[in-house]
Amino acid sequence: MSDLYYPDWLIRRVLRDTDTIAMVGASTNWNRPSYFAMKYLQDKGYRVIPVNPRAEGETLLGETVVASLRDIDVPVDMVDIFQRSERVPPIVDEAIEIGAKTVWMQLTVRHDEAAKKAEDAGLTVIMDRCPKIEFGRLSGELGWSGINTGVITSRRSRQIRA
Repeated sequence: MSDLYYPDWLIRRVLRDTDTIAMVGASTNWNRPSYFAMKYLQDKGYRVIPVNPRAEGETLLGETVVASLRDIDVPVDMVDIFQRSERVPPIVDEAIEIGAKTVWMQLTVRHDEAAKKAEDAGLTVIMDRCPKIEFGRLSGELGWSGINTGVITSRRSRQIRA
């Protein structure tokens, strides 16, 4: 496996051009990382549709949980995967099927073969990253807490979605 590198311009473009996110593996448990990520992304203006067959029909942060990507009746820009790496291939197949633009695999999630399949189908793929963390890093929010984001600018922080 090679090292993963995604330039900031690519991550910014994905975050800027995304409106609707399908979060596969979204948890109704308030103390799970997917719950925090979903809430944060909603607060930043994204519509996040939770996908979790065990919670199908429940309401999570104002959205109805669906069992699969095929159950979503609106266009999806990004499929955010909160699942183990070995579960990624069928999710990527569904993402291609529904016409998603991006497959984003969360921290520690990586599947090179599925990524190649998605890229060959014209999707942008980001692996082993968190959109919540990347949004905070690139918008300057992390810098407000004294964290070195690696982004140097003399401009006051602006929202990516602006």
